[in-house]
Amino acid sequence: MPVLTRSEAQTRAQLIDVERYTVALDLTVGDDTFDSRTAVRFTARTAGDTFVELKPADLRSATLDGQPLDPATLADNRLPLTGLTEGPHELRIDTSMRYSHTGEGMHRFTDPTDGETYTYTQLFMEDVQRVFAAFDQPDLKARFDLTVTAPEGWTVLANGVTEHLGEGRWQAATTPLLSTYLVAVAAGPWHSIRTEHRGLPFGLHCRRSLAQYLDADAEEILDATRACFDRYHEKFDEPYPFDSYDQAFVPEFNAGAMENPGLVTFRDEFVYRSAVTDTERQTRAMVIAHEMAHMWFGDLVTLKWWDDIWLNESFAEYMGYQTLTEATRFTDTWIDFGVARKTWGYDADQRPSTHPVAPESVPDTASALLNFDGISYAKGASALRQLVTWLGEKDFLAGINTHFARHKFGNATLADFIESLASGTERDVHAWADAWLRTTGVDTLTADVTSDDAWCHLNLSNQGSPGTWTEPDPAKDRDGMRHLTTLTSTPARRPHRIAIGLFDHDPADPRRLTLRSRLDTDISADGGRGLSVPGPRPALIVLNDQDLSYAKIRLDPASLNTALSHLSGIPDALTRTVVWNTLRDMVRDGELAPTTYLETVAAHLPEESDLALVQGVLAFAHTQVADRYTHPAERAEALDLVTALCEDFVRRTEDGSHPGLRLTAVRHLIDAARHADIIRDWYDSGAVPGGPELDPELRWRILGRLSVLGAVDEAVIEAELAHDPSATGQEGAARCRAALPDPQTKAEAWSALFTTDPEHDLSNYLFTATAQGFWQPEQAGLLRDYVPRYFTDATELATRRGPAIAEAAGRHAFPVYAIDADTLRVGEQHVAAAPPALRRKLTDQLDDLRRALRVRGA
Repeated sequence: MPVLTRSEAQTRAQLIDVERYTVALDLTVGDDTFDSRTAVRFTARTAGDTFVELKPADLRSATLDGQPLDPATLADNRLPLTGLTEGPHELRIDTSMRYSHTGEGMHRFTDPTDGETYTYTQLFMEDVQRVFAAFDQPDLKARFDLTVTAPEGWTVLANGVTEHLGEGRWQAATTPLLSTYLVAVAAGPWHSIRTEHRGLPFGLHCRRSLAQYLDADAEEILDATRACFDRYHEKFDEPYPFDSYDQAFVPEFNAGAMENPGLVTFRDEFVYRSAVTDTERQTRAMVIAHEMAHMWFGDLVTLKWWDDIWLNESFAEYMGYQTLTEATRFTDTWIDFGVARKTWGYDADQRPSTHPVAPESVPDTASALLNFDGISYAKGASALRQLVTWLGEKDFLAGINTHFARHKFGNATLADFIESLASGTERDVHAWADAWLRTTGVDTLTADVTSDDAWCHLNLSNQGSPGTWTEPDPAKDRDGMRHLTTLTSTPARRPHRIAIGLFDHDPADPRRLTLRSRLDTDISADGGRGLSVPGPRPALIVLNDQDLSYAKIRLDPASLNTALSHLSGIPDALTRTVVWNTLRDMVRDGELAPTTYLETVAAHLPEESDLALVQGVLAFAHTQVADRYTHPAERAEALDLVTALCEDFVRRTEDGSHPGLRLTAVRHLIDAARHADIIRDWYDSGAVPGGPELDPELRWRILGRLSVLGAVDEAVIEAELAHDPSATGQEGAARCRAALPDPQTKAEAWSALFTTDPEHDLSNYLFTATAQGFWQPEQAGLLRDYVPRYFTDATELATRRGPAIAEAAGRHAFPVYAIDADTLRVGEQHVAAAPPALRRKLTDQLDDLRRALRVRGA
């Protein structure tokens, strides 16, 4: 199916202006399809030809200015419109559209708890074509009039306030100018909580089976919503631009959330059925803040083409964390960003698929879809945080408000944004943008240190970023093996404004360090800067203290020794985040032995007071260091270290003083357990001694690990599913079945994942759950023959089922446990044949595999 190219979009935007869509959807015609009727009013600037996009189950009729069009001319997703004359036109299209079970287009879900059915749209990139006919590109904005016919007892939500006209027919208020991908509908028997804030209707919505859980957290969610709403109105001159603000928590949602104007959709895992940590509550609040920022960045002012994805996502990411810190009780959000999000950006930026935050060219929509990654989110947000540090918040906000005023309800580019920023400052914003937004890779900052009794001298250096990697070349040699080709990127070498933390040993407590001073300085792109500090050499020198820039750092030898011996004694959590991330980078780069990292974790994590750091470090220690970077013969010892650490956390929290820390430790104890006896006792008794009692999440987590260890059978899984028949229970059961170390069960799971029969396709969430259960390091012998099959079967599946399942197949179904040269060889043979979404994931997975092999050989 053809994808829209940038050239085609530019040609169409020069030919037509779109004024209004009138869309009528009927959701009462059956379980497989719905009816969609669309009238589009548009104007041709000159005579010419163009096309409209749609992906119907059946195109019943189409007319242009009252004249019938031949439905047979629909080729793939394009209906040609030929012989347009200059002036106004009306296109009418009547179709039947298919419901989706992959989270694309109009997703349909039946709740196994109570049998109620829900539908919602996710129209991002090209998926509006699955719901109604459209000129589908972001710079052809229009107004939308929407009516929906739904079953009796349903509520219909949309971008604007909806009114029930009777007999199941709903009408939404006309929208302001919107891009097609931002139109939204959510229909079903929602449980709703409605209120007002500053005269604006606010709403929260979820499935009825989750009502009690939404009710329990409604005030917390609304408090965060109101606080962020008020803070954005203090920052931005333009008021909130839409007529209502609904937040719908919807089932089987692929992303974290989607910024539909007036109707933000969230994955309904954010309606917590089980106990969560305060860090997880902070994450939910951050997503609320992130999506609300999109109402300005992305919805009021929208990118002109997909090369400026960062104008949406980087800004929402930065504003989400910053505004949450300023407006809510979550005042340490940048720690969680540093340990959970920024590392996502660092990792993505060191893979073959790296790209600039603002790429020079994104040729088509398939290429654009691949750039929703750690670079467009985390690296872009980090760049903006550095921009604010360099420019100053006052000038930054002035530029933003100029941007909104110039482009509201329109489209903008990177050049437009930079011009808006430059209008309020004497600084060379254009040069900053070229250095930070047009380059790839991660700079590495170092300091050579010399000292005497009176002075400490720092020679600061910007090492740039490694500029080479290897990936498969499509050319084949005589044996059918794909060559590896070496690629070279331009090293970043960006200017940085950073803080340098100087720490001394605390004379009152030898385990602790004290901050002597924190110096603000600039490191130029060419990398040279010398500083002299009065006094003897500090025990620890930390570049990029407070994490204000985006760069890897390397500690000088004396500082590294101090960090390894005194990390828990560093007084500031954000400084500790920088140091922990430095050790993480060194492990990944083969400069610090995995065993040394684990020893450091064992020595210092028990003293850590910040829960986000505990969660991030434990996750890396377990899922990366123990499972991937440690030799298989040493994995048991690594897991035992993680287990012992978590057992210590559990013992120390029996008094109930740190419930989040205790819950984190219990989760990791379960996941790292090598023997079934203790966690089976917990499962059978329904509680961890001293608490917590086992809620659904913990019961399925324990059962999943017992399944891996072969300590339960399908009868136990079915009994648990009877106890919890919810959607989450269905996913838990699928995950557990796939994890059982039984050849027949593995064969059945594989068949479910990679079936070629559309009648038996798994939904997106059941696919992910099954894939997560299938591959287990403990079952290497049983799974060995499936590794080469994965690459052919995943390619066929991705080609048939499209980008969402392709992404899931690359992310969750890849054999991550198989760290060996054979897996790498077979993967390199097949990656070039995969469709784009899967090819990107395979490219990254294989690069991570190469890195793991290098670390194991270090």
